[in-house]
Amino acid sequence: QMIDTAPSYGEAEAVIGRLVGELGIRPRLFLATKVGVNTKQEGIAQIEASFRRLGTDRIDLISVHNLRDITNQLATLRDLKAAGRIRAVGATTSFERQYADFAAMMSRERPDVIQVDYALDNRGSGERILPLAQELGMGVMVNLPFGRGRLFEATRGRALPDWAAEIDCTTWAQVFLKYIVSHPAVTVAIPGMAQARYVDDNMNAARGRLPDAALRRRMETFIDGL
Repeated sequence: QMIDTAPSYGEAEAVIGRLVGELGIRPRLFLATKVGVNTKQEGIAQIEASFRRLGTDRIDLISVHNLRDITNQLATLRDLKAAGRIRAVGATTSFERQYADFAAMMSRERPDVIQVDYALDNRGSGERILPLAQELGMGVMVNLPFGRGRLFEATRGRALPDWAAEIDCTTWAQVFLKYIVSHPAVTVAIPGMAQARYVDDNMNAARGRLPDAALRRRMETFIDGL
């Protein structure tokens, strides 16, 4: 099970570290965090603080947040990977205006994992970023799979369409997530979850059937028509 966090997410790292330690479940988790600062030394300090807050001597993935100081930070992360302190090196974006620079970075730097925004109503990264990741053999984490909440607003009060039953969906959240994880380039979707009931709902998207290419097109047509 993956947990994705970042130093910029309030007290999230410290809370995760405390809970993981109390529950004794570190071996069962893939812990991912980020570095997002302006200089090499600031990056090293932030990364070491993440190790302390998460209460672990090994982090599975650290990604450079939104291309910030990308060259220096990737160099540090590669050193940490070589030393065995992290398993994978990544980079993230959640802004379409960064896609051109992000694609160039992917081809130049070849990170192990990328993270990018993608949703049923926000399919821009599917045009270039996701195919490039697939071509280069990179893991893909999708952020903002609910379109910054827009998808829930667009479907508020609407019954699920008949085709939702074809992919074993009982809620809109499951529909939106199954669209994401059925993309052949996508490894995992990482929705933010503020309540325990959202965790249960989202986890159900990992069960049952996924849409094929034809149904994915129907889903796109449906959401575009709202």
